[in-house]
Amino acid sequence: MTSDGAPRVERDGDTVRITMTRGHRRNALSREHLTQLLAAVTDAGGTDATGIVLAGEGPVFSAGHDFADVAGASLPEVRSLLALCTELMRTLQEVPQVVLARVHALATAAGCQLVASCDLAVAAESAGFAAPGGKGGWFCHTPMVAVARNVGRKRAMELALTGDVIDARTALDWGLVNRVVPDGDLDDAVADLLGRATRGSRASKAWGKQTLYAQFDRPERDAYTHAVDVMAAASQLPGAREGMAAFLEKRPAAWTD
Repeated sequence: MTSDGAPRVERDGDTVRITMTRGHRRNALSREHLTQLLAAVTDAGGTDATGIVLAGEGPVFSAGHDFADVAGASLPEVRSLLALCTELMRTLQEVPQVVLARVHALATAAGCQLVASCDLAVAAESAGFAAPGGKGGWFCHTPMVAVARNVGRKRAMELALTGDVIDARTALDWGLVNRVVPDGDLDDAVADLLGRATRGSRASKAWGKQTLYAQFDRPERDAYTHAVDVMAAASQLPGAREGMAAFLEKRPAAWTD
């Protein structure tokens, strides 16, 4: 199969920007495109960058799965496709960098799942979000795993059952995105939030991200047990020692990690 709009990967300082370029296909997540995105995120995760921005170009951020891959496919083929998509979503959360979704337009189904799976998300006012399977014939089972963990049960049920699009302001109120800004301010808002989210010790941040995901869905007692062990161990990191010394000595910290 020939490549059809491979993601564009650009490095700018400490940030890697991965842009979906299948605008003519509404950035649909075909098997090929999922494979390319997974490779791009994995490669970026192995660099010394501190942040990753996931973006799209064209009229839609991402319309989710490409039905051309699914229509007429066998059960093992569809299961394999969904497993690949799940691997991408998990990798977004497993890489040490802060991953921020830059949502300039509509994000539906697995495209909405992409947004929900990123650590942070900034949306333009013209963006929208939906799990449209609820009004069709293929329910958004896997997208709602990530979406429900962002918005809670009742709102997840409304999104999933109605299939309706919610606007960016509603997505902000529901907890699906962190910021909503005028379309022309999107890049500045992305840079501002990512800059604040990536400052400090890189090693401490990476371990912190990993620990947050590990404790989110645990019962409170188990979450504390895990967090106590990790936080105690993290106090021995060079970054932790430098941060505390800088505070006590009333001087700017000098991060070496």
